[in-house]
Amino acid sequence: MSKHADGSYSSAWRRLTKIVVPSLLALFTKHEWHGQEYIRNVSSGSGVILAANHLSYADPLPLCLFTHRAGRYPVFLAKSTLFEIKGLGTVMRGTGQLPVYRGQADAALVLRDVEQGLRDGACVIFYPEGTATRDPDLWPMVPRTGVARAALATGVPVIPVAQWGAQKILPYGSMHPHLLPRHLVQITAGPPVDLSAFQGKPLTTQILREATQVIMKDVTGLLAGIRGETPPAEPYHPAVERRKARQAQRAADSGSEATPP
Repeated sequence: MSKHADGSYSSAWRRLTKIVVPSLLALFTKHEWHGQEYIRNVSSGSGVILAANHLSYADPLPLCLFTHRAGRYPVFLAKSTLFEIKGLGTVMRGTGQLPVYRGQADAALVLRDVEQGLRDGACVIFYPEGTATRDPDLWPMVPRTGVARAALATGVPVIPVAQWGAQKILPYGSMHPHLLPRHLVQITAGPPVDLSAFQGKPLTTQILREATQVIMKDVTGLLAGIRGETPPAEPYHPAVERRKARQAQRAADSGSEATPP
């Protein structure tokens, strides 16, 4: 193992991924990329956050290649359970990815590691939604605030990134990839998000929510440009939608009980 800004990793594993990932993606994807200069404009010795929308389990690999070709090695925050999968866990640990221990009391330790990595020059990719979108039209959902906390705590730039097309390779919830014909994966990065209004302020829940909303507004705007469509006025909120569904079901049940036989 060797030591780097974003933690311990194997140089051999990273070299291998730089060979395997481009070759693998060339077999079943075509790409259309824009905005990599915004990543290149950040000094290679400086930390940077890439904040991206999340469509399916297939989209990290194209995003890895996009980031690598922009001159940075990507470090993802990933569910800790993925590190327990034989083979996959070895690769993730070997390349220096960061586990997220959801539902545990020491979850904050992960963000501290992330913040240290950013201060030391890592390129960390955040999926602010926390999981692949559940929006029926695949627009970004209501985000979590970890990305804003990491950005405001360290002062590193946040580059918004939108991606589209990977969901056709492997739709969320499916275990059957559609590899052929090759699918076009579009990725666009934008200029750093303007978070100046929040700098120097206490990291309260309200400040973090507002800063995260600013970040996701930029990501959603880039996605709208790729898709040539208008996003919804309000992002999809899974908990709200579940509550609406329960209320609708209760209303339907009450109506059926009130109907005479």
